[in-house]
Amino acid sequence: MSLCGSFLSDEQFLCSICLDVFTNPSSTPCGHSFCMACISRYWDGSKVYQCPLCKKSFQKRPELQINRTLREITDQFKIYCKTDRVCICPECETKDHQGHDTVTLEAEWMETKDQLSVSEQEVQVMIRERIRKIEEIRLSATELELAVEREMAGSVCLFSELVSAIEHSQTELMEVMDMSRRAAMLQADALIRQLELEVEELRSRESALVELGQSDDYMHCVQTFPIHSSPPHARDWTGVSVNSDLGTGTIYRSLAALVEKFQEELLIIAETGFPASETTSPARSQPRMRRIEEYAVDVTLDCNTAHPRLILSEDMKSVRCGERHQMLPDNPERFDRVVCVIGREAISSGRHYWEVEVGRKTDWDLGVAKQSINRKGKIEVTPSNGYWFLSLRDKKKYTFRSEPSTDVHLNRRPNRIGIFVDFEKGQVSFYNVDAKIHIYTFNDTFSECIFPFFSPCTNKSGKNDGPLIITPVNMTE
Repeated sequence: MSLCGSFLSDEQFLCSICLDVFTNPSSTPCGHSFCMACISRYWDGSKVYQCPLCKKSFQKRPELQINRTLREITDQFKIYCKTDRVCICPECETKDHQGHDTVTLEAEWMETKDQLSVSEQEVQVMIRERIRKIEEIRLSATELELAVEREMAGSVCLFSELVSAIEHSQTELMEVMDMSRRAAMLQADALIRQLELEVEELRSRESALVELGQSDDYMHCVQTFPIHSSPPHARDWTGVSVNSDLGTGTIYRSLAALVEKFQEELLIIAETGFPASETTSPARSQPRMRRIEEYAVDVTLDCNTAHPRLILSEDMKSVRCGERHQMLPDNPERFDRVVCVIGREAISSGRHYWEVEVGRKTDWDLGVAKQSINRKGKIEVTPSNGYWFLSLRDKKKYTFRSEPSTDVHLNRRPNRIGIFVDFEKGQVSFYNVDAKIHIYTFNDTFSECIFPFFSPCTNKSGKNDGPLIITPVNMTE
């Protein structure tokens, strides 16, 4: 070992492949040594066997044996100095590492292995923390998307209701002013007619008095004058005038109160946002999904109203548009131009809810229609004509058939639409069943029975041939 310590260093016992002290060293026929495992891996899969150092080739793969003498020497370099963090031999320990903390390399490895296990656990903890953070960020992004959808749908509903209220007030104002104008004109005509009759009577009396003044029959004049000189029975017109009150004050005050209430609600929304559970107009809160589902009704299609191109299922629960007209009787209740059908169940009171699967259709109309709607020829589908429904066109354009029509952007394309009717309140609400989100609510007054309304629209040469399907309502937990 003194010879080893005097003339050799650990660099002379390093494997040129792994650059570490030999482990089970073996020598090639050319005299170079390598770790048994390193040289074996180096030759695995090779067709030509060369020495990694001198590049000498061998005709066949040499059969290697462990160089026991070299292993005994290199094992001496595996007594470890913890102070200098190097492998040393016993003589080096005495000469150059006296007083240092030295252990066998195996002992150091066991201690390092324990630390490695701890480090591995720490890394695993860090990995789990980051995975949780990734999920947290993804969840936040999803919640943000839902919040945006709620905000968009809620704001559309909020402002649509305000616009609807203003338009209703404007219409009412026009009607009241027109009625006031007509009433004033009738009053003026009546007053003028009455005045013209009195003027005619006074002119007649004036003519009589002139005639008396020109008469030579004094006796006749004296006897007749008292009759013509007495004032005629006439109305006192001093305070009479045409009523100039247009009757609009009440409407303006009502609208002012509505706008003031809207401003208050707008401030609340600015502070708290729209509710997470549902998106509704704050002025008129809508029932939650699980509450409106309690009003689920069994809706079926009325085949007597279906357009001749529509194909209904045997259970009257689905409808799609075919290519050709079917030979069907042209009864009064059947639509002959618009490809639509209404339900059998009349709604004249209470609350009603049903769901329709729209799937991946590109176009459809869903909602309600009143009983007296026109079913022949071209139809203008507006609330004033008795139609309240939501439309899809070209896969992505959702429209509420209000006056004027209201477009809305939905981040999530609904697969199933829920329709809720509160007859007494005059409300027709639409929901994205899959996302459990309120989409829109019509507010009106129903003066007669209404019916569920369905239109799968034309099939567009097969691009929109999917059916509308009335599906059972699954109660939300």
